[in-house]
Amino acid sequence: MNNLFKALNDPTRRQILDLLKEEDLTAGEIAEAFEISKPSISHHLDLLKQAGLVSTERNGQFILYSLDTTVLEEATQWLFKLIDKK
Repeated sequence: MNNLFKALNDPTRRQILDLLKEEDLTAGEIAEAFEISKPSISHHLDLLKQAGLVSTERNGQFILYSLDTTVLEEATQWLFKLIDKK
């Protein structure tokens, strides 16, 4: 869960998740929405993938990134259980 909080702690990564909430995108399409280098976007995408927040699918020569909410749903359930114990 540490990877999850690390991934969510960065505003750029949160913006990437917002973009992916609307539609699946390639790394190039995601990079177009930011004024940072493509290697930086790749780094952010890698951290999001490690945290389980995005999944990938190869589509020809491109990799399509998709939002994966499973980890967020599990973390939310855990947080609610933690709150309910008080």
